[in-house]
Amino acid sequence: MGKTLIMDHPLIQHKIGILRSTETGTKDFRELVGEIATLECYEATRDLALEDYPVETPMGKTIGKRLAGKKLAIIPILRAGLGMVPGMQTLIPSAKVGHIGLYRDPATLAPVEYYCKLPADIEERDVFVVDPMLATGGSAVDAISQLKAHGCKNIRFLCIIAAPEGLKALQDAHPDVDIVVGALDDHLNEIGYIVPGLGDAGDRIFGTK
Repeated sequence: MGKTLIMDHPLIQHKIGILRSTETGTKDFRELVGEIATLECYEATRDLALEDYPVETPMGKTIGKRLAGKKLAIIPILRAGLGMVPGMQTLIPSAKVGHIGLYRDPATLAPVEYYCKLPADIEERDVFVVDPMLATGGSAVDAISQLKAHGCKNIRFLCIIAAPEGLKALQDAHPDVDIVVGALDDHLNEIGYIVPGLGDAGDRIFGTK
């Protein structure tokens, strides 16, 4: 069974508070998304396996620790998920990056796929799917289903803000997936936006609001 972690770290909560504000401009918003992604990545990688290897220090020989042959991949859900990639790469710079493009049909709120490009060996990798907002959950559920169809077995999902409805939908559809959430908000409104949320993350990251 996958685990769900609702982050309570003071730095994340502090940064999310600034992120929500209408007074936060595009540059600061984009930087905050990256910083929060870095902090969430730290938690999401906590259980990666390690192996011993010999190290020569200036004072002699010792045994170091390194990731045990793990191949990693970061898969942002376009377009807002792109804002989390640099923060993830700060900690796991060798991870390959794929892209899944989905948009939400304004009438049905269902996800519609328009792009999918993944590393050739994606099935061999531990995968981190990233999207700042988990609203209805449709995009996350669909993206993870696509990854499983490509043979992925070890998948984690990271978001900054989630609605209870979206979190439940993702847990029900993919109970094996670990989920890391920066903040769990109150509800979705009638047009599928998270309340209190922060508006449209993609628009605020890229300045298209």
